[in-house]
Amino acid sequence: MKEKVERLIVRIFGKDLDGGKPIYQALRGIKGVGQNFAFVVAKAFEKKTGNKFDMPLGNIREDEDKILEDIIQNPKKYGIPEWYLNRRKDFETGKDKHAVMSDLDLALRKNKQRLAKIKSYRGLRLARGLRVRGQKTRSSGRKGVTVGVEKKK
Repeated sequence: MKEKVERLIVRIFGKDLDGGKPIYQALRGIKGVGQNFAFVVAKAFEKKTGNKFDMPLGNIREDEDKILEDIIQNPKKYGIPEWYLNRRKDFETGKDKHAVMSDLDLALRKNKQRLAKIKSYRGLRLARGLRVRGQKTRSSGRKGVTVGVEKKK
């Protein structure tokens, strides 16, 4: 028998998450939180508060939302290994951190601008909207234009 969900929508990091989903699944709705990181955060949350990691997100208390946000922002403080983080050895600060939502967008944009500014191969390809990692571009990666053979009349 399923548990009754108290809150249908839970707001974390300015994002409305489904309160009916388990904590580790609902956290995946936050940009910058993937499947593995969400599971580890849910386990750290269980260790900190005693709430099960697979209980519905809507059943946690409102003051525990802040704890969940803090675990996502400062994962090293809660014993999460640094290889789970998405901004390891940040270029500007040199520290390991985990960026989410608009902070992640801003960091990625800054990286692309820095690469384009120093005119690296990768930066120039990113600026032109081309493939960066050595893929073939003769037939795939086209933007809206199809090239084919015309039929003889």
